[in-house]
Amino acid sequence: MTGTPAQLTFDLAPRPALGAEDFLVSAANETALHTIERWPDWPHQAVVLCGPAQAGKTHLGQVWRLASGAAQVAAVDLRDADVALLASAKALLVENLEAGIGCERALFHLFNAAREHGYSLLLTTQRPPAEMEIALPDLGSRLRAVPLVAIASPDERLLKAVLIKHFSDRQLSVEPSVINYLALRMERSMAMAGKVVAAMDGRALASHRKVTRVLAAEILAELGQPAGEGDGDGDG
Repeated sequence: MTGTPAQLTFDLAPRPALGAEDFLVSAANETALHTIERWPDWPHQAVVLCGPAQAGKTHLGQVWRLASGAAQVAAVDLRDADVALLASAKALLVENLEAGIGCERALFHLFNAAREHGYSLLLTTQRPPAEMEIALPDLGSRLRAVPLVAIASPDERLLKAVLIKHFSDRQLSVEPSVINYLALRMERSMAMAGKVVAAMDGRALASHRKVTRVLAAEILAELGQPAGEGDGDGDG
């Protein structure tokens, strides 16, 4: 059941690991990556990076933080004192706007400071600012005016690469047919890819089974994914 899946390849260009898993590039996220790599040559002082859970926002945020020397704060923890944090570092990563903004006034002052002094702000969120309820009108206007760079749900190519990496990280040997089966039937999201592989790994270990399409179909059905019909193959 274990071993290195030599027959499987990522077929995507991995980025260097920066204290986390390699960043796999496809059409779904290449615009976001290029925006991060383009810093400090940004047309505006701030950028909002928007994408679904586990799409790579945190990884790209850390790539930018290491390149820019930025300080880092969760949006829900924002306080007036963070304006001084931006002034000290001259760049600030504000993460997870969708979880709430601790102090809207502080974020508004951060935008003003960035514009006045040429500092840089990178904000990450699962939802576009236009869909958020912002009590401070000036902040709402400012957020909606910030360039929005979206990370799309993974295309089939990226989803396959992510599945391969998850299986490889768990030292599971998986046939390409299993990867193809999963990618064609499961929800196209990074979060679901991790959930499916974790569930298959746990079931394979508990039942001493190989990772096959039959096992994949069982797990997809249990997770509410459309496994399809007529896909049986022996567990061997």
